[in-house]
Amino acid sequence: MSTAQVQKGHPKGLYSLSFTEMWERLGFYLMLGILFLYIIDTERGGLGFSRGKAAEIYGTYMALVYFTPFIGGMIADRLLGYRRAVLIGGLLMAAGYFALGVRSLPTFYVGLALICFGNGFFKPNISAMVGNLYAPDDSRRDAGFNIFYMGINVGATISALLAAPLRNLWSFNMAFTAAGVGMLIGVAVLVFSWKGLAAADRKPEIAEGDFGLKQMTMIILLPAAVFGVAGYFLGGLIPLVNDTIGPITFGFLVGMLPIGAYFAMLVKKATPEERPGMGALIPVYIAGGAFFMVLHLSGGLITVFAEDNTDRRAEWIPSATEFYAQKAMPSYYSNAGPDLPRPDERTLLVVADDTEAMFGARILSESVVDDFRANPAGGVTVNDFSGQEGLESNLACKVFPDETVKITIESDNHGVATTSVKIVPENSENRGEVALSRTIEGQETSVVMVSQHTYDEVYAGAEPGAARLVPGKFVRLLNAEMITGFFNPIFVVICTPLVVWFFAFMAKRGQAVSTARKIFLGMIITAISLLVVAWGAYLGGSGSSKISMLWLIGYYLIITFGELCLSPMGLSLVTKLSPKRLVGLMMGGWFLATAVGNKMSGFISGLEAGTQVFVVLAIAILGVAAFIFAMLPRLNSAIKKYGA
Repeated sequence: MSTAQVQKGHPKGLYSLSFTEMWERLGFYLMLGILFLYIIDTERGGLGFSRGKAAEIYGTYMALVYFTPFIGGMIADRLLGYRRAVLIGGLLMAAGYFALGVRSLPTFYVGLALICFGNGFFKPNISAMVGNLYAPDDSRRDAGFNIFYMGINVGATISALLAAPLRNLWSFNMAFTAAGVGMLIGVAVLVFSWKGLAAADRKPEIAEGDFGLKQMTMIILLPAAVFGVAGYFLGGLIPLVNDTIGPITFGFLVGMLPIGAYFAMLVKKATPEERPGMGALIPVYIAGGAFFMVLHLSGGLITVFAEDNTDRRAEWIPSATEFYAQKAMPSYYSNAGPDLPRPDERTLLVVADDTEAMFGARILSESVVDDFRANPAGGVTVNDFSGQEGLESNLACKVFPDETVKITIESDNHGVATTSVKIVPENSENRGEVALSRTIEGQETSVVMVSQHTYDEVYAGAEPGAARLVPGKFVRLLNAEMITGFFNPIFVVICTPLVVWFFAFMAKRGQAVSTARKIFLGMIITAISLLVVAWGAYLGGSGSSKISMLWLIGYYLIITFGELCLSPMGLSLVTKLSPKRLVGLMMGGWFLATAVGNKMSGFISGLEAGTQVFVVLAIAILGVAAFIFAMLPRLNSAIKKYGA
């Protein structure tokens, strides 16, 4: 590469890859921000699963999303090449999002599986393509990756800005569909830049002595699968497992045992020259897994905390952007302040528990609709909905034959019952769409169906004689995903220069902070962030009343500093302490550690989002920090030995 070429700026392919990655991350985080809510929701057309089942699904999905890149990167190296792997991954992910856009259980599970496989092909290989744009000694490489990662954060930020209005105006499923459209745009950018990205590709090849697909299958994947299946069935027979983490999580953790044993064997069999560096990566893996266990609570436990226990009132949202204001449903009032205006009683229609569940899923059986038509209780009108003015489109329900509407009740480990509604068979055709209304003060107004229990909870905490909302008006809220999905990427962009400046400043003063100590500091900061949200939860009586959203904003600000101290340093050490012949495999170890952390994140998300769980998590992270502190001499010695 000539000097003239270097001075012209970055390779042309960088911008197309960054743009492709931006669209992929936009779709990924858009879906992730609302996935847990979709699984547990019983008021806005969600699946209505129990918190425990949702936690198992979320944790398993997040674990596999980080497990599959280990496989996808190797398949690209040996069989596909990078461009084709990224293209296949993008198409699989788009298909997964479109599958989630259909409200049915088969398409839900198929969609999650497609996204996991697609991410495995896409994520590791597009990053490898960015690296291939530059010669090993090209001084522009770091800046190029900064531009690429900026695309990631831009996509993550925009995802929250898109998810909220899509969900508020239409539904969860429309938001998932939009993620698929975004992914297809990213694929289109890749295809249009196909020839120009040839220099970033790699011709599939297998060098002598490489760890190949056959070895990976026989040594890692097959033993993990056997152990995992055995662990699942064994866990189902152990009462303690059934009452705590559940057989799925237990099976996953058991399945990780042969993988952990394989990496331990690698360290043991390494040459004396290689062993110190590889051994030093074990605490790095532990720190990374523990950190991402906490960070990825954003899509689970923290999202639930934001949804249920945070005061999300947002009357400040301008009327011109009212689509960013979510309409408060009855459950919001169960722990709301006594001064919050409650809905006008005439806008709530008391029905049987099963009918409330059907309405929450935006599904009604024909017999229920026929009963309202024949006996319009309290002046209720059944409207064949076609977007009539004055009626809320997101309160309209599809009508299905009685025999296709199946209602099930699940109880979690705490005895909390959740009612879910599904259509069997899933491909049953609906008989139209209806919206129920009442004429209130001369205005046709949509009504919300609630059980007597829910109705009582809405008004139980209100002050005597408290004001009522104007019929047809709702308390305006900020969507939970705007809190959990917007602030972290924004803070990453804002805080990165501050962190870089601080460590450079310390180095100039002759007090340079070592890479290993940065990881230790990252764990301490992460523990502090958990204590902050624990204190907020304590002030709210662990859910008995709502707290200010400023507590969660503070949590994200603090944990972002922890992320910037830990995540880049961990990735850097993996590449520097690994033998050159095993860099890819040892990087796979980092992703596998993250997968284990994500699975535990799912389990934790099934617990009550109260003070206790956040304090216990903070103590656990402090325990990991203490372990890292004890390992600092060993880590620093390895870093010095390998010039890392």
